[in-house]
Amino acid sequence: MNFRKILIFKIFFIFVISPLFLNVPKSNSAEEIKITYSIFSRTIKVNSLKTFAKEGKSTKKLKRILKATGSPDKEIKTVLNKDFEIPITIASKLIYSEIGDVFLTRLSSIIHPPRATDEKTGMLALRASVIQGIKLGNGKINLINFFEGYPTKTVILDVSALSKVMNKVESISELLTFFTNSPLEQIKTN
Repeated sequence: MNFRKILIFKIFFIFVISPLFLNVPKSNSAEEIKITYSIFSRTIKVNSLKTFAKEGKSTKKLKRILKATGSPDKEIKTVLNKDFEIPITIASKLIYSEIGDVFLTRLSSIIHPPRATDEKTGMLALRASVIQGIKLGNGKINLINFFEGYPTKTVILDVSALSKVMNKVESISELLTFFTNSPLEQIKTN
């Protein structure tokens, strides 16, 4: 009798359960970043940004965009490659905390999915991107992993909203330090 139950379970698993898991479509990840400024926009591929971050090689389009930032290539590469080590449990606590809500609300006006009509959609995408980025980086996250973990094909980067924040800090690296170190250290010590 016990053998019969095991056999029925195996048949059920093979024909009903396993096809559900085997046919799960691959989740989306960002393939391009659409940089918008007022009515103008440029699109760059995440792969070209990744190649630039690792090897220093860039496409003509990426060179033009990087030149427009006014920052040296070396500084941009440093920012793209800067790893932040954070356990996924702490990251999860952070992004679902009150501090995380404030941070993600502000960030969702800068980075958001296309056609996002509310900040909640942007916040959900950012949360998914952080968790997936940490998974891709094996416990570490950098901007490339963040973009690779973003749950939509296109990521909108609003330069107007970013420049409002940048007016409060000196450089991109200071911006990253401002957003990551202060709340993160408090959560790590608790």
